[in-house]
Amino acid sequence: MLRVLFGFIFCILTVSSLMAAEPLQIVIEGLEGDVLENVETALVPPTGLVREDKVEVPWLERFEREAPERVRQAMEPFGYYSPQVETSVEVTEEGTYVMKVNVDPGQRVHIAEVHVKIQGPGINEPALNAFVTGFPLKVGDPLLHTKYEEAKGAFLGRCVDLGYLDAAFSVHEIRVSKAKARASLALVLDTGSQFRFGEITFGGAPEYPESFLRRHLEFQSGGIFSYKKMNLSSINFARSDRFAEVYINADKALARDFFVPVKITLKPSDPKRFRVGGGYQTDYGPIFSSKYQDVNFLYRGHEVNAELNVSPRLQGLGVGYTWPATTDFLSKTSLSLKGQHENIPSYDSRTISSLIEYTRNLLGAPVFGRERLGSGYLQLQGESYTIGEEDSRSWLVMPGVRFSERHYDDLVRPRRAFNYSLDLRGTHRALGSDTEFLQFTGYGKMLFPLPYRFSLSMRGQFGTTLQGDSFESLPPSVRFFAGGDNSVRGYDYKSLGPRDDQGNVVGGKHLLVGSVEIEKAIGKVFGLAAFYDVGNAFDNVNEMNLQQGAGIGIRLYAPFGYLRFDFARQLNVRDPDYRIHFAVGIGL
Repeated sequence: MLRVLFGFIFCILTVSSLMAAEPLQIVIEGLEGDVLENVETALVPPTGLVREDKVEVPWLERFEREAPERVRQAMEPFGYYSPQVETSVEVTEEGTYVMKVNVDPGQRVHIAEVHVKIQGPGINEPALNAFVTGFPLKVGDPLLHTKYEEAKGAFLGRCVDLGYLDAAFSVHEIRVSKAKARASLALVLDTGSQFRFGEITFGGAPEYPESFLRRHLEFQSGGIFSYKKMNLSSINFARSDRFAEVYINADKALARDFFVPVKITLKPSDPKRFRVGGGYQTDYGPIFSSKYQDVNFLYRGHEVNAELNVSPRLQGLGVGYTWPATTDFLSKTSLSLKGQHENIPSYDSRTISSLIEYTRNLLGAPVFGRERLGSGYLQLQGESYTIGEEDSRSWLVMPGVRFSERHYDDLVRPRRAFNYSLDLRGTHRALGSDTEFLQFTGYGKMLFPLPYRFSLSMRGQFGTTLQGDSFESLPPSVRFFAGGDNSVRGYDYKSLGPRDDQGNVVGGKHLLVGSVEIEKAIGKVFGLAAFYDVGNAFDNVNEMNLQQGAGIGIRLYAPFGYLRFDFARQLNVRDPDYRIHFAVGIGL
């Protein structure tokens, strides 16, 4: 039986190979790697050599005569200037023409001299001189034309970044001695004059004050001209969610005394918006959301907003007011008032809070994909709650400071990114609070690309509380819990933490949560994931009992919303439970 099966498979493979056989095959011997790939590209048969699965012999003979020169030209960019090439053509019994190309690469050309020089007004620019010192091609390196051209492009690009828009190479040559297998490189860059930003004018958005519009700019009149800063400014306008179209035009031909005028044309979107959204999260159940915004309140670029969120476990209503700073795009001052009712198995809590926060950009020079913010805030919060067997009220006056940083390579769907945030807050009876504590929390997430469209993400969260009073004086909003969609999957939302004598989860003073997830991209909008979560809330390190969960998931990334489906299982417990974590949202 096995012989028959193997014979059947052999026949299928033989017939398939015969059916797939091409009338012309080109076999290249003696090369490997990038050189082989380039030669293979050079020896792709021209159109007309094979017609209706038949080889045109005169065309093949001509192609064979041209092959040695094609090979030599394909090898020169890699430093091989004297290869020996032999060709032959054979015809197999099946009628397939096989052209063999045997290549002896010969001695590779290496660099013997490198002369890179700057001249012109930018001769003393540190960044340009650093490039000369660190020029990628060194004496003794093999001659690689692609590396040489890339270095030239980077050199010119650096000049343009520094405002030398007319920079050009007055000398750019490679001299090769085939006999000695040596090359000499010479580059002389004439920087030309340095350009600067001239007069900046705005058009198309008279309802916004010019001081507000200028906060989006990463450049100013008199500054060194930079296309990168113009692009960053365009991104700032787009991210402000106030403008449907943005055009920043700088015409070098209109420059006077090397000052380039800049014309910014804007098309504002409707500043008053009302949006409705909905979705579902395992943590909260069905969610309805509505939000009103006026992003040009009083025609000063200020923002007023009101938001309503309703779900079986969480209901909230909030209003806010934001004063943008005139210094830069990210700095602002905000005031908010919020009422919230959260009813989950661990506790029932009603809070009313107000927050004033002063946020400033700490990064300094603008860089796409990087943000660093610091803020100081004051929060007033009243809370009535039931947790375990305890009913109580709380009043807190909490000053605090926050620090956050983000790095990303794409705004919509980054492949490499990380972000973290740190928060230090506390209170004292001297401020009017009915308890006193100091609390430090942190959150971080990293995303790395892997081969074959895989990606790896890691998430971490911690918190610690220093307290002089009894733990029972802390309301649920400042206690720590674990479990849920964005914590330890496999467990219900905020179901992990220390328990009271009756077995009720009452939260803890400290928190530690970690997660590792690997995702495989499927097409442009789907992904498959596998994950492992670990963590818990606790009162003492000696009593820390980290719970674990693992599972698989499905992801959908779409412009209209999102979908996340995770199937998780508890690990290292006597009777492990399974749990579905599902989140879908449309709109907000």
